[in-house]
Amino acid sequence: MDKLKEFYKNKKIFITGHTGFKGAWLCQVLLNFESDICGYSLKAEDISLYNILKLDEKIKSIIGDVRDLDRLKKAIINYNPDIVVHMAAQPLVIESYNNPVYTYETNVIGTVNILEALRYCNNVKSFVNVTTDKVYENKEWEWGYRENENLCGYDPYSNSKSCSELVTYSYKNSFFKYESSPAISTARSGNVIGGGDFSANRIIPDCIKSASKNENILVRNPNSTRPYQHVLECLHGYLLLAMKQYEDKKYEGNYNFGPNEESCITTGELVNMFCEIWNKDEDKKISWYTENKNGVHEANFLKLDCSKAKSILNWKSNWNIQKSIEETVKWSKAYIEKQDMNIITDNQISGYFKI
Repeated sequence: MDKLKEFYKNKKIFITGHTGFKGAWLCQVLLNFESDICGYSLKAEDISLYNILKLDEKIKSIIGDVRDLDRLKKAIINYNPDIVVHMAAQPLVIESYNNPVYTYETNVIGTVNILEALRYCNNVKSFVNVTTDKVYENKEWEWGYRENENLCGYDPYSNSKSCSELVTYSYKNSFFKYESSPAISTARSGNVIGGGDFSANRIIPDCIKSASKNENILVRNPNSTRPYQHVLECLHGYLLLAMKQYEDKKYEGNYNFGPNEESCITTGELVNMFCEIWNKDEDKKISWYTENKNGVHEANFLKLDCSKAKSILNWKSNWNIQKSIEETVKWSKAYIEKQDMNIITDNQISGYFKI
């Protein structure tokens, strides 16, 4: 991990979606690495990790929409970064059913715009487009999807991210195929958990919301299997990939970043573990229940094969699902108790990266 910190010190990193959950964690990690950071994103929600950590005071922040090509292009040209990480997205499956046009505009045209802007920025050497494990055509099989599997997400969110992958492929081959061009990659990660996620219709935020009120947890799809992982796990993968391809373009490509086999569990098992960990120091014990409702389509079984990232990038999962939930509960209880969340967050980052 010392190599990562050494590499990112004083590097100029441009991040789209920096006000989101993943983006805020990435900013805090890079601040620990002493990077120079510029973010471009929509305004943060009032209750958000970005605001809790007061990141506005620590980085250069531009409030803008990735659908606005002119503003995005101006921002990236003026900052002239070394590395670009594209995380801006409409990231929720259920929301994509409610607002499919906005989802496609943000996730597809947003990708077109950041890559188009990249064509006019001569200093960038490394670009990572963060997509999702849901880009694959889900056949509900028992083994993990590999990077060469067919891309064809089912719902508007998943499908828009499949399109984002195809846009990246086209731009890479059409405009960035030369040795002097920036290295271009996509990163596909599993369902992330961690402290500071306040999103609606995500299982761990739903768990924390209910548990903090001493209420039992409603679980929509307890039998769905997902590659759950702590947010620091996939961020480690993105940073490692961005560094490796910055140093040598041969590393560019498409990569899965997911948990080990034992951490691919059902949502019911995840919530069981959450309740057990949450209840340790609580007088009132919470549990969970489910209701049979006809909701929108969501995949039942989804796993990733991460052999490529492990063998080529030497990436590995550091925290199993038990540790990931423990750290998430620890962060959430500290937040409820109004502790200094910069200290709590930095302690988890230093514990993960051993810095």
